[in-house]
Amino acid sequence: MEKTRFPGSTLLLAAAVSCSHASALPPATWEAPRASGTAIQRSDENARVLLAIQAKFTPESAARLGVPGLDDRITDLTPGYRERARQATREALAELERRREAERDPLVAQDLRILIHSAQLQIRGSELNEQYEVPYVNPARLIFGSMNALLDPQTEASRRPAAVARLRKYTGLEPGTQPIAKLAADETRRGLGDGKLRPPPRLEVETDLKTQRFLVDGVAKLLQKYQLAGTNEPLAALKAQMADYERFLRDEVLPRATPDFRLPPPLYAFALERVGVDIAPERLASIAHQSFEALQREMAPIAAEVAKARGLSSSDYRDVIRALKKEQIADDQVLRHYHDRLAQIEEIIRTNHIVTLPSRPARIRLGTPAENAQQPAPHMQPPRLIGNKGEQGEFVLPLDNPAADSAQKYDDFNFPAASWTLTAHEARPGHELQFATMVEHGVPLARAVFAFNSVNVEGWGLYAEAITLPYMPPEGKLVSLQLRLQRAARAFLDPELQMGKWTPDSARELLERDVGLSHAFAQSEVDRYTFRSPAQATSYFFGYLKLTELRRDAEARLGGRFSAQRFHDAILAQGLLPPDLLREAVLSAIAAN
Repeated sequence: MEKTRFPGSTLLLAAAVSCSHASALPPATWEAPRASGTAIQRSDENARVLLAIQAKFTPESAARLGVPGLDDRITDLTPGYRERARQATREALAELERRREAERDPLVAQDLRILIHSAQLQIRGSELNEQYEVPYVNPARLIFGSMNALLDPQTEASRRPAAVARLRKYTGLEPGTQPIAKLAADETRRGLGDGKLRPPPRLEVETDLKTQRFLVDGVAKLLQKYQLAGTNEPLAALKAQMADYERFLRDEVLPRATPDFRLPPPLYAFALERVGVDIAPERLASIAHQSFEALQREMAPIAAEVAKARGLSSSDYRDVIRALKKEQIADDQVLRHYHDRLAQIEEIIRTNHIVTLPSRPARIRLGTPAENAQQPAPHMQPPRLIGNKGEQGEFVLPLDNPAADSAQKYDDFNFPAASWTLTAHEARPGHELQFATMVEHGVPLARAVFAFNSVNVEGWGLYAEAITLPYMPPEGKLVSLQLRLQRAARAFLDPELQMGKWTPDSARELLERDVGLSHAFAQSEVDRYTFRSPAQATSYFFGYLKLTELRRDAEARLGGRFSAQRFHDAILAQGLLPPDLLREAVLSAIAAN
């Protein structure tokens, strides 16, 4: 799962559904103390200090989170906006620190520390970006992301006309506004004039040129779908301005783009810190290499079992996976297949008391071409967290990568053996359950939003695959281990690409040859490591290590009293606490019971 970015925003745009216990076991009893309703209200009032800043500078993301009254507002890209945002965050930071000094409730005080840390990261990240990099914002990606969220089928119909007002502001048609594409281009021009700043990577600019038309077409299709009045003028302006911006990229940016995708070391170190990885990248890569080799050995006997049962000539896991991929599900049958697979997994979870499930069914759908251009990998699209009226998160499944050569179709997700682990990761017991539980347990905004980092979210997603794996058929087990192999590869390819030990081509070749990914999926992976979100891909493997370590400690302390369901419920009840705080909360709960 990845989040949509807006300039200056670090928030997870997440929400969850309400749910009820569906297991035969009693509700979890391993819960660390959590704030009372009154304390949650006080904590959320503190969180609104930072939400107000987001609402001012990146209102699209705040609106997606659920902050009301922002549907027609747009991101501020006028000159000086970065410093204005930093100054507002500094003032908020001072207020939060004042409140922490006066706070006597230990859990509210802990939430204040989470908020303070989030603000500090926001300021430091903005300063580092301004110090090292030419500003570069993809306006087509920003506009499509915001319109796609506002014109979602689950959004109230009364909110949708605001999309036209928002688009008019993006295109500078409203008094007092300027076209956001022009503002973005002007900011990049100024940055290119400073010889000390690193230009955008050539790989990123080339990908933006390939995918821009899908994003612009995506906006047009959303407006047509809801037949909103007054769309012709702003849509025509958008297309003309994006054509101008594309010429700007080809004529001014691409010739000066850097062929070296690697971040300046301080920026990469900060990127690791922001996603939650707190060990040296060299150490992480070393552990991941060892895990990669161990997983290959673990896959060998399962591949041999599958090969024998199917009469395959080769038992090499690579060949067996290629054979399994030949069982492609027709596009018009993919959704039905994944819904059926979800039902099978839920039955396994209930029968084996793995974790408490909600009663509401999960949502799964295919990605549109524009969504695939924006996010060319399976992901969970969460609904709003604030003021949720029943909106649900959605597991979005892409079938192609528009940035790959000839928009090559994926063969990684639409064959039966793959649906086991993907459903476990993105739906249940993975991300969908993760967010649903937060709302059910009344988690403060500090823990549901501002504590977010990829290690705590994606670690659970990979762990969810692992706790489901023992109940899968051999084919499902093999592909589940294949995707765990992919996560181990991420944890050494991402940092070692930055170290110069791999090139994008050699990394892609390894992913295709030894992990068994399609060319399109391998391309999206390398894009992710090199420019789309450097460091983020390491979080899955590292978060999984943290959770398996926590489970070992819990089992050692409890012995025969250990219950997987209560352990997992206790983890989910804490929201998105960072690994160290989560460990403290869960082990404290164990000690108290």
